Amino acid sequence: MTVEFRPARRSDAREIARLFQITSEGASDYIWSQLAEPGQDLLDVGEKRYAREGVDFSYQNCLIAEAHGEVVGMMHSYVMREDPDAQPATDPVLAPYADMEVPDTLYISSLALHEGWRNKGLGGQLLRHAQSRADALGLKGLSLIDYAENTGARRFYERHGFSVIKTCQITPHPMIRVTGEAYLMQRLS
Repeated sequence: MTVEFRPARRSDAREIARLFQITSEGASDYIWSQLAEPGQDLLDVGEKRYAREGVDFSYQNCLIAEAHGEVVGMMHSYVMREDPDAQPATDPVLAPYADMEVPDTLYISSLALHEGWRNKGLGGQLLRHAQSRADALGLKGLSLIDYAENTGARRFYERHGFSVIKTCQITPHPMIRVTGEAYLMQRLS
């Protein structure tokens, strides 16, 4: 089956949010729960978040993998810049990630494929698109955060030239499905 890669459209926002739920191990649901109105469905919050324009967490920063008109996966990435005016994170669940950044890289915040579309080379193709974008923007490589418990993902990223450059301890929370450490990984251009 032929898979095509295309820029995301606003109409993809709900599927982007659904795919974020797969890869974030509960972190996206936690963030969305902080933004939700009482009784609001978390997927609705995620959809609204990715339907925005001109911000990092937007459909505009997504590349969609599509087969016969069906979204089978996506990669969300944005340029990570140093922000000297950034305020320290005070949320106890998110604070450990505050310094897990590599400025001047293309940060891959999510690379997700639906069940049945994994282990077919699509993740590597998405990473090649990311590298091309990073090169075109003159960045010094790619970066991402992975979880120690997700050994399959870590092996995938290591096979594609990423290495762990920093770790942090995950703050336990009922919405977060992993414990232990999170890894900041980088691949230089």
